[in-house]
Amino acid sequence: MFNKIIMFGVVICLCAGSVSFGQSLDGKPYDPAVDPNIDMYMANWKESMPQHSHGSLIERDILTAGDPMNPPRKGAVLKYVNGFVYASLSENSSTVPTTLSGEQEVFYILSGNGTITAGNKSSDIHSGVAVLVPADLEFTMKNTGGESLTMYIIKDPVPDGFVPLKSMAVVDENTAPYGTSNGHWSNIRKTLFGKNTGLATLHSVLSIWFDSMTINHPHSHVEGCEEVWTAINGTSIAFIGKQIRRQPPGTAYLIPPDGNTPHSNINTTDKPVHLLYFSVRKDIE
Repeated sequence: MFNKIIMFGVVICLCAGSVSFGQSLDGKPYDPAVDPNIDMYMANWKESMPQHSHGSLIERDILTAGDPMNPPRKGAVLKYVNGFVYASLSENSSTVPTTLSGEQEVFYILSGNGTITAGNKSSDIHSGVAVLVPADLEFTMKNTGGESLTMYIIKDPVPDGFVPLKSMAVVDENTAPYGTSNGHWSNIRKTLFGKNTGLATLHSVLSIWFDSMTINHPHSHVEGCEEVWTAINGTSIAFIGKQIRRQPPGTAYLIPPDGNTPHSNINTTDKPVHLLYFSVRKDIE
């Protein structure tokens, strides 16, 4: 006896309690002695203590440097990226002039209004704007609105021999084009930055939506892949390994790069879910 669901042209068979996603998945029961503790790979900025940076930015860690195969503490899973944080800038505040050395920063604005100035270039920033500030370029950020300016920051290390951009790069996802095809069945994506637009260690930064009552294709990653998914709007179900967790806004997870831990997101709500994605792909570069 079995039931069959046809989704995006892919057949999912529910056969005596098993699920086939068109790939070989580990069918053994969850074993905490063998399978990763997925709660160590998920974190929300609300769980972190605030700290100051750039003079007046207030940062809260989401994911930090650690060991992706054996995290020493919750969220300490990054091997290649220097850090991933949530930050806020109070109304009528500005950062001090800052020059990044040895790393770049990608800012993704969540709410509020402001300006960012680097070198002789200035740009307005608001929800959905992403900014890549290259190494060795002085910049400042100012909150020009009546509420906190909030954002995610991805800290991109600069390897020896890398030549950074001469000016900051700005992309507004509100006007950027969608990708020409869906990824992993249902991901609708917009590319914010890639290797050809100034990233150093990072491979890509994407903004991703997936519709109500859809699921992304479950798949795993191997060592050398550092892939992070962060909820911006909407709460989906994160399917990681043999367990599931709700993923509300502000929560990010990294997929254990062991080649045996599938991941996916499932949208059981009646509205689209919006995620921020970034990756390092040393496994394919």
